[in-house]
Amino acid sequence: MILLAADTSGKHGSIALARVTDDAKPGNGSPDALEILEIVPLAGGTFSAQLVPQIATLLSKHGLQVHDIGAFAAASGPGSFTGLRVGLAAIKALAEVLQKPIAAVSLLEVVARSANVQGRILAVLDAGRGEAYAGDYEVGDRVKLHSERLLSRDELLSEAATRVFVTPHASIAEATRKAGLHPIEIPEPRSDAIARFGWEKMQAGQTVSPEDLEANYIRRSDAEIFAKNSS
Repeated sequence: MILLAADTSGKHGSIALARVTDDAKPGNGSPDALEILEIVPLAGGTFSAQLVPQIATLLSKHGLQVHDIGAFAAASGPGSFTGLRVGLAAIKALAEVLQKPIAAVSLLEVVARSANVQGRILAVLDAGRGEAYAGDYEVGDRVKLHSERLLSRDELLSEAATRVFVTPHASIAEATRKAGLHPIEIPEPRSDAIARFGWEKMQAGQTVSPEDLEANYIRRSDAEIFAKNSS
């Protein structure tokens, strides 16, 4: 089976093409059952123009057609409002035409699991404006989500002081080190991680239909905030 994964949540994004090996069986969510064929970077600010042509080019390069795709995995947020909308709209459209399942993957879960540490994990992404997206996870044989929230810098320092704290963003890591904390800094997540964790979710039956795929922005848009303040 061919799986296509996309991440358009940040300033830069990527798509990944993966193949599920023939020995994969139902219930086998092992990452070893998934082979990443290629990762293609996407330049920020041009996702709407790049995404579909890049998918077509990637498939053609590997001798595949769009109808060869058996499943999709998508970064569902948090992140850029525009980027997420563009990426999820493309995945929704393809999945609807092909009638294939989608696994929605939280970037905060990817961060929490990418540290390869078990226990209570606080995964943190820079949200700008002096704020951070924070995911409170229990990572072990299974992954349990406690909460995903938007925190101020002071709230983040308070939360991070009590548990293992993981981030891919140097600005967050440096700010917390200055406050005497010891974050685990990891590389920026890419679409290959979305593919791997998406495959695990599919094996666990955690898929969504195209009409149910939604972005997890966590932060409200400026338009929503303005509308509320004007009412």
